[in-house]
Amino acid sequence: MSSTIVIYQSKYGATKKYAEWLVEELSCDLIETKKATIQQIEKYDTVILGGGIYATGIAGISFLKKHQERLKGKKIIVFAVGASPYDKKAMAVLKERNFKTGLAHIPCFYCRGAWNEEIMSWKDRTLCNMLKKVVEKKDPATYEPWEAALMEAIGSKCDWTKKENLKPIIEFIQAK
Repeated sequence: MSSTIVIYQSKYGATKKYAEWLVEELSCDLIETKKATIQQIEKYDTVILGGGIYATGIAGISFLKKHQERLKGKKIIVFAVGASPYDKKAMAVLKERNFKTGLAHIPCFYCRGAWNEEIMSWKDRTLCNMLKKVVEKKDPATYEPWEAALMEAIGSKCDWTKKENLKPIIEFIQAK
């Protein structure tokens, strides 16, 4: 297999867990996006970026945007991690927002993460509780998948991470 690196940005640990599992499966290198330099990353043939989803943005995607010229010719794959179940419509919005100009060709995969208010920052807890107040005014029959997941998770601790969620990524890498 060609040389591969997983770079990741994880706020609460789910993305890091997936990144570490990928490293185990692919026997490749690992570095946090915030510690990575383009000089380190451009040495690899395959670059896998993992990042949590925050307000439809993928954490760490700015690294690819900033260095897209120097990464041309590399196989680049992105996986996004969020608390909601997979939703085709939400994935389309995620791709539209994050993969503009020059990044549109990059495949993006989704892995469901975790929810733990005890470790969330005050700001994140506050935003989630504000969202909850807006969502709970709606008829539950009209909830988007992310809204249903939010209402289910608030006040509890959930971990939806599973190694099997990485199977499509691994198959994609091994097929190319």
